[in-house]
Amino acid sequence: MPDRIVKDKSGPVRITPEAAAKVAHLARLDIAPDELVRMTAQLEGMLEHFADIDALDLSAVEPMTQAFPLVNVLRADVVQPCLDRDEVLAAAPAAEDGRFRVPPMIGSGA
Repeated sequence: MPDRIVKDKSGPVRITPEAAAKVAHLARLDIAPDELVRMTAQLEGMLEHFADIDALDLSAVEPMTQAFPLVNVLRADVVQPCLDRDEVLAAAPAAEDGRFRVPPMIGSGA
């Protein structure tokens, strides 16, 4: 088939322009014919890089989900003084029963 990736034992992975066009189509990319040549070369380069990674002996490497340990960067949840409720509600355009009054949103057609 012409739209295949070809790998022979003697050389690097080769990808045909037809295969690159198919990848572009699947990714919903509109690639011009002159861009297809460049895209084909870039895809070949990626496949060669992946082949280099596949060739590494990683049997002694423990699988991991993160390259660096995750650290919580949020501040501690500490009770601190806040604004007075009555003072805040006095500055609001409309308040009712100790809460802000806002116009209804559901069913308003907004």
